[in-house]
Amino acid sequence: MISALLGVGLAALLIWGVGGKDESEKTKAYYRNEGKIFGTYYNIRYEAESDLHDSIKAALQAFDNSLSMFNPHSVLSAVNANRDTTTDALFEAMWREATEVYTLSGGAFDITVAPLVKAFGFGRKSDQLSAISPQTIDSIRQFVGFDKVELVDHHVYKSDRRVQIDGGAVAKGQACDVIAELLSEHGCTNYLVDIGGEVVARGVNDKGEAWRIGITKPNLNNEGAQEELQEILAVSDIHMATSGNYRNFYYAGEERRSHTIDPRTGYPVQHSLLSATVVSSSCMRADALATACMVLGAEEALDMIERAQDAACYLIVAKKDSLTVVTSSKWEKMIEK
Repeated sequence: MISALLGVGLAALLIWGVGGKDESEKTKAYYRNEGKIFGTYYNIRYEAESDLHDSIKAALQAFDNSLSMFNPHSVLSAVNANRDTTTDALFEAMWREATEVYTLSGGAFDITVAPLVKAFGFGRKSDQLSAISPQTIDSIRQFVGFDKVELVDHHVYKSDRRVQIDGGAVAKGQACDVIAELLSEHGCTNYLVDIGGEVVARGVNDKGEAWRIGITKPNLNNEGAQEELQEILAVSDIHMATSGNYRNFYYAGEERRSHTIDPRTGYPVQHSLLSATVVSSSCMRADALATACMVLGAEEALDMIERAQDAACYLIVAKKDSLTVVTSSKWEKMIEK
């Protein structure tokens, strides 16, 4: 089912190969592991000498223990609760990437946006608000901003204790990188890792063909309709992430509120960019850049991606009653097999 493959993510639909080689002719087999993590689903296919699901689940749990906002014992939760804690390698890798993309995007990507996201009621439908005053937003913005925190000697320091960190915009991508590294360490050269639609692919599928990944077509007018694909890619070496505004939203009266909050203004974005798919040097970076694209809008997103040099993007933009696709200059080159 498409919904099972995508989980709650906004990204690519994976199209798995079927069939395979005669087991008697090889020492390795293709395994498929799946489950739920971070409130979404993971689907992992790889060629190996044995099933690695126990190792995969252990790595995902270690990741959860570092960067989950919903695990009260995680490093991130300790930072948000202002408990004295020592940051670990996973947290610090996220921080470095967040710092780079914050600068590259001119502040459009900001992991301190959590209080604004909560104020607009995203995360739990019961929290969705019909009205929120400009005064409330101005008040919250006093403790939103990546310039209000710093990481020194494995400790996070805040200029205001109310600052909250949300690593959700990089977590799925970073977790994909972690699992891909684990598979590589076990000698796997053919694998595909999908966590909530963010993807790392290497080598070929069990047919000996490039992995096929579908980019979902945004659907604004027919809620509950079967998903359609905008495009299908055949790839053998890629880190890819997608962010979009066409699923996670609600209406407050006549106002449509997207879950993408611009940390620079304090309000949900209002522009025609519906979906941003980014490929980059890591899935964590692609994830962060895709989020930044959705904040910036198509024109500024293209400019940012061109300046990033190690990235390319595929943007789906609403134009009256139709959809338009815009790609950056390196898109075709970076998705070549």
